[in-house]
Amino acid sequence: MIDQIICGDSREVIKKVDDNSIHAIISDIPYGIGYADWDILHNNSNSAYGGTSEAQAEAGSVFKRRGKPLNGWSEADKKIPIEYQTWCRTWADDWFRVMKPGASCFIFAGRRFAHRCIVVLEDSGFTFKDMLSWEKNSAPHRAQRLSAVFERRKDFENVERWKYWRVANLRPLFEPILWFQKPYKTGGTIADNVIKNGVGAWNELALRKYLIGDTCDKSSNIIKVPVTPEDHRKHVAQKPLALMELLVSLVTTEEQIILDPFVGSGTTCVAAHRLNRHYIGIDIDEINCKIAETRIKNEIIEDP
Repeated sequence: MIDQIICGDSREVIKKVDDNSIHAIISDIPYGIGYADWDILHNNSNSAYGGTSEAQAEAGSVFKRRGKPLNGWSEADKKIPIEYQTWCRTWADDWFRVMKPGASCFIFAGRRFAHRCIVVLEDSGFTFKDMLSWEKNSAPHRAQRLSAVFERRKDFENVERWKYWRVANLRPLFEPILWFQKPYKTGGTIADNVIKNGVGAWNELALRKYLIGDTCDKSSNIIKVPVTPEDHRKHVAQKPLALMELLVSLVTTEEQIILDPFVGSGTTCVAAHRLNRHYIGIDIDEINCKIAETRIKNEIIEDP
């Protein structure tokens, strides 16, 4: 399985991975808030989402395409966080099993449900070490004007009254990266564990190499990295290669094994390959797997 992209349900594939064999897990897991089948854990039928209220039926829903009024917009949304937490439980125990004592796990998590993921991984045995804040260069602003609804209804009194009011969220210019660690065995020290398992500490040189802006020479949990046009062309949720290289080099050394159970377009594996680490990438989507495999093949061809 080493140095392969495997197409399949990661919850099943990971059962073939040996206990205490992985030096780090780095993964952009499904957030549970999108439209794509792989990222939806529920059927939302509330009227704001579907545009089925009488007023919206007459005017046409302004939310149906642009926004997704989830997470507290109606009583129907109250089950979503619980459903997401239940889903996280289906893979967390196996993640813990395959990791070496002291190994780090980085999870890109949606801001709304990150706390649910934290609870599940702590229950599985992980220590929640920190939350990194990845500062983005830009992000779409999906907060709709409330007045737009009233414009379509020709309710001009409320258009003026709610002129500067919006719904949905502020511009998401940061993304949380949850940092977990598998505890080392009782009776030893962190230093003992590093010698035995090769993991458990972090390398400050990784921060100095990749961070830009005010955080460049600081051991900060607010991180910003260079972004190139190639960082947006493979996948809708693609992460910058420099960011993944930072995380890989922060907690692992050469020849160690990185696992990404939701590999997407393969950026984690590309970063691992470039930094002389081994990798295992898993994804249930065949298109994603082909993209990831092609990227790795291109990297190998370009190797000197």
